[in-house]
Amino acid sequence: MLASELINHMIPPLKLTDTTAHALVWMDEFRCNQLPVVNNGEFLGLISEDLILNNEQEVAMVKDIELDCIHCKVTETTHFFDIIKLAASSNVELVGVVNANNQYVGVITIKDTISALSQTLAIQSNGAVLILSMKAIDYSLSEISRLVETEGFKVLSSSLQKEDENHEMVKLTLKVDSEEVGRLVATLERFNYKVIARLDDNEDPQHDQERLDILLKYLEM
Repeated sequence: MLASELINHMIPPLKLTDTTAHALVWMDEFRCNQLPVVNNGEFLGLISEDLILNNEQEVAMVKDIELDCIHCKVTETTHFFDIIKLAASSNVELVGVVNANNQYVGVITIKDTISALSQTLAIQSNGAVLILSMKAIDYSLSEISRLVETEGFKVLSSSLQKEDENHEMVKLTLKVDSEEVGRLVATLERFNYKVIARLDDNEDPQHDQERLDILLKYLEM
């Protein structure tokens, strides 16, 4: 999914001539702590509630605030994985979108992007999520898919990530079409794939927070 498909048209940009009081009202109205600032079609950065309230001097205009994250923007063709990466590294909840002429076209919220991610990972479908650890040199999605299908399962989605501590290792997240994955886990481990996490739909709801923590850690947010 590309940035152009994720733009939230409900969140308006601020102008340099807007008052900070107006900015705070909009933040409250749209339930966000940041808003984009645009001047003559150019994305200038983000203004936050903290920037306004923690300023040493009382300021009345947006133009008097030193904006955050002037580089927190992507093009319309940026993939949503790269949007999440930018937002996580910049610690922001909004990312501006510009066209090929570097003109502002809208803003993306990370909430919307996470929702898109959940669809891509087939979270809405019944099944289980397995996270495997292996050496990068041993990674072969075709071989792993063959093992999954041999046990009667189908891979609904997959995502690969390098491990932070050891770049020779990778983590593969798989969503399969069944919750009963005990036999599959045994098969994968028999072929030396280490299953480091297993999330299935049969777990008690009290584990929801644990699932969320794992997802956020996976996203490095």
